[in-house]
Amino acid sequence: MQCLRGNMREHYTITELTREFGISTRTIRFYEDEGLIHPIRRGRTRLFRPSDRQLLRNILRGKRLGFSISEIRDIVHMYREPPGEAGQLRAIVTKVAERRAELEQKRRDIEDMLGELEAAEEACLTRMAELGVGQKRSG
Repeated sequence: MQCLRGNMREHYTITELTREFGISTRTIRFYEDEGLIHPIRRGRTRLFRPSDRQLLRNILRGKRLGFSISEIRDIVHMYREPPGEAGQLRAIVTKVAERRAELEQKRRDIEDMLGELEAAEEACLTRMAELGVGQKRSG
């Protein structure tokens, strides 16, 4: 079902999108059930417009960035209604900043934990040396 109009395809099948994006049909149906995408239905067949394909690409990008389905839905709906694209872009910038701050805090927490693990390991190795106990190798 590769309906072509110039160089732009008119429709994509669910199978084509699953292959392109490396996701399952269940994932696409979930996004449809969540009201994020709205394919055309011809009987049991779903046909996706180029705009649906781009929206799916953006949904998957949002998921990779750690946004929840609810956050993605809010951003998608914002584009369709006031405040429109400008409001959507402001919301994305805000959410990206929030997500970055969360990840930077997690990185600091991981660095602190790694430091504590290193100190604990060093203390154990020092005490083992004092006791004359060798370190057993695992494997």
